[in-house]
Amino acid sequence: MAPRTILYTGKGGVGKTSVAAATARRCAAVGLRTLVLSTDPAHSLAESLEAEVGSGPTACGDRLWAQQVQAQEEMERHWSAVSEWMGELLVERGVNRITAEELTVPPGLDELFSLLQIKRHHEAGEWDAIVVDCAPTGETLRLLSFPDVARWWLEKVFPHERQLLAAARPLARTVLDVTLPSEAVFADVQRLMDNLIAMNDILRDRRSASIRLVMNPDKMVIGEAMRTFTYLNLYGYLTDAVVVNRVFPDAVAGTYFGAWRERQQEHLALVESAFAPVPILRASYFDSEVVGPEMLDRLGEELFGERAAGAVLHDALSQELRVDDGRAELRLALPFARRGDISLKKIGLELVVRVDGQKRTIMLPPALADWRATAARFHDGALQVTLDEQPRVPDTG
Repeated sequence: MAPRTILYTGKGGVGKTSVAAATARRCAAVGLRTLVLSTDPAHSLAESLEAEVGSGPTACGDRLWAQQVQAQEEMERHWSAVSEWMGELLVERGVNRITAEELTVPPGLDELFSLLQIKRHHEAGEWDAIVVDCAPTGETLRLLSFPDVARWWLEKVFPHERQLLAAARPLARTVLDVTLPSEAVFADVQRLMDNLIAMNDILRDRRSASIRLVMNPDKMVIGEAMRTFTYLNLYGYLTDAVVVNRVFPDAVAGTYFGAWRERQQEHLALVESAFAPVPILRASYFDSEVVGPEMLDRLGEELFGERAAGAVLHDALSQELRVDDGRAELRLALPFARRGDISLKKIGLELVVRVDGQKRTIMLPPALADWRATAARFHDGALQVTLDEQPRVPDTG
């Protein structure tokens, strides 16, 4: 049976490391052999747990292990041949060696290598639950859409390209004054593609894997989380919970923080409308730093209460977006709505859906900014919206 896998992502500074550590402690407390690992270069997991954490699984409690993945080690394991070839190529073209080494790793690739630890731990079969504290960005999850392209590349292009380069390699140095990639370089690339495809299959298995978005009740943070939520749905990843951290409690009403609390309440209404029907987990703004077992357990109790932290808290994509050949289809679950209660409007990247006076805002990918909603249909508790790409007006100036 596949281990339960939970990935926490969100903007930097929202407390996702604490939330991941609290989740892992609750999983371990109910008897699950649990690994919490951090792919965040900031590596604050050790401080959060108040425990020594190494680059491999390190015991830090009863049935609890932690790991801070070192991206450099993963790159050396998976990308050494490509890095060496690209580095030498750049040095030959006059780039100094230190800069060349920096340029051999595309942005975001170091975190992808770190995330490959998930695949390794799945294959090891040692864990009941794996909790991942991701780097503060949704870009990595977007990059995991790559396997669909990788499959096509491996099947259609890669074999022929390898044959052509093998034939051209003897002439390249003489004619072009360039060193073409070796078989070791191709092996690195193919291994990376195969690993990403396998990891993608793990993370898209909605029976055992899900993403949880962590945010503060701040308008800009919520907006970024909404965009990430859309991308996760676009690429088929299940979001089974949304965590709103550092919410001012009712007790501050009428105090210096009362006005802040009122603004937070307005922003929480946006969270409820934007992410429904995904469960919203809330935690108060604590009066002391959330570090160490006692505070982490307090955070876990506030977030989950009677819920099992390791359970799949929501098992369906609340919105599905498919884009193909100038047409996009958006399916939005509205289980209790009636046809006459629904209206919608598209404003730039925002698709605003109103149901019986309640508003829900869906953030679309930037590529769909100029697309127009051309049809809408309500069927079986879901609103289906069609968007079409608009023809470009030729520039006659």
